[in-house]
Amino acid sequence: MAAGDLDKMKHTLAAELACRIVTTLRSRGYQAWLVGGCVRDRLLSIEPKDYDVTTDARPDAVQDLFPGAKLVGAHFGVVLVASAGAEVAVATFRSDHAYMDGRHPGEVVYQSDPREDVARRDFTINALLMDPASGHVDDFVGGQQDLADGLIRAIGDPDTRFAEDHLRMLRAVRFAARFGFAIESETMAAIARRRAAIRSISAERIRDELTRILTEGGARRGFELLGQTGLLDEILPEIAAMKGVAQPPEFHPEGDVWMHTLLMLEGLRTPPSTLAWGVLLHDVGKPPTFRVQERIRFDGHVEAGVEMAGRILARLRFSCDEIAQIESLVANHLRFKDLHHMRESKLKRFLRMDRFDEHLELHRLDCLSSHRNLANYDFAVRKLAETPPETLKPARLFTGHNLIRMGYQPGPAFARILAAVEDAQLESVVRTAEEARDFVRERFSPPEGLLIRPE
Repeated sequence: MAAGDLDKMKHTLAAELACRIVTTLRSRGYQAWLVGGCVRDRLLSIEPKDYDVTTDARPDAVQDLFPGAKLVGAHFGVVLVASAGAEVAVATFRSDHAYMDGRHPGEVVYQSDPREDVARRDFTINALLMDPASGHVDDFVGGQQDLADGLIRAIGDPDTRFAEDHLRMLRAVRFAARFGFAIESETMAAIARRRAAIRSISAERIRDELTRILTEGGARRGFELLGQTGLLDEILPEIAAMKGVAQPPEFHPEGDVWMHTLLMLEGLRTPPSTLAWGVLLHDVGKPPTFRVQERIRFDGHVEAGVEMAGRILARLRFSCDEIAQIESLVANHLRFKDLHHMRESKLKRFLRMDRFDEHLELHRLDCLSSHRNLANYDFAVRKLAETPPETLKPARLFTGHNLIRMGYQPGPAFARILAAVEDAQLESVVRTAEEARDFVRERFSPPEGLLIRPE
């Protein structure tokens, strides 16, 4: 089954489970609705990714009605109901009080009135209640009008909402970017006032929100809003430093490094997270290496960018694998200009890099967001189409064991010898193990190979 079909089936199962939960709760005399993002997305004609139910039933009653349900948020009254591979979170109406750490309420009080539950939520468009059977929506905060007007508005006093959970400032930006909405003026002003508080949020939560901004659609809009609110200076000052850094107009008629990066972000649709971060960081080394000597220069910006990207990604607690791939994207983004001049072996090694499709797409976006010359991109695509995978990365003809059998002493020279043999193989100079052995005898006789006994 294709990934898209599998996702669609999971969404269908989750929707059916949520409807069944609401029906069951109501049949036992409880209030129950769909709530939050699933209602918002349905009203926007978007397939919800997940479903949430809100009810006046206490967690123990929910567990009694749905055997096997798990209490996953004991302090917050959240029960996870699972069936046939689908999961739905069921939360008891509550009001939150005395937030002390910018994330967790100091006290949670269960409520019987859904208005109390809605009032504690973040934005009006996320606080709508829906009867899944009839489609009727209960709206106590004006969320339907804000959906129609394309507005992200905090519920009640925005300063209070952002004091409760500082991450809501980033969420406001994410929703505005994803849906192409504006942030309501008082909500926007509150973000600007409270932006420094975002630094108290864990790196992991900030990383996840930024990744969603980059990958859910509207990445350019998201980073423009991060810049306008001042959040960018707080969490990614290295990106904010791109603003106003001029580039050579003959190569970058679009403008400064910031504008170039925004244009590349605009070209992203729903990319892998590593590609999205590679696009964001590919020129992060330009601001500190900017100088004017006859013309604008950024000498060493790739090397500086790799080092800076590594620091940023480590700060945001990315995995080692993610860091390695994003650093590789930054490190290799200028190599496409040399494709026509590469030896065959070097070209094949380049084209077979891990996740090369991401390198290729970054280069395409880089070109389209500057000089718009896709000659090197087209050359790479053509070479990939013409070169079978077994030619790009053929089975090894020769290994260290062969060298040892020939009497060569293991050591640093092995890597050089084996790399040279592979280059010769990639360039069709050697085609068999016998030819590889002859190549080694001719090119790496002692002392280079440190022959210790004859074959």
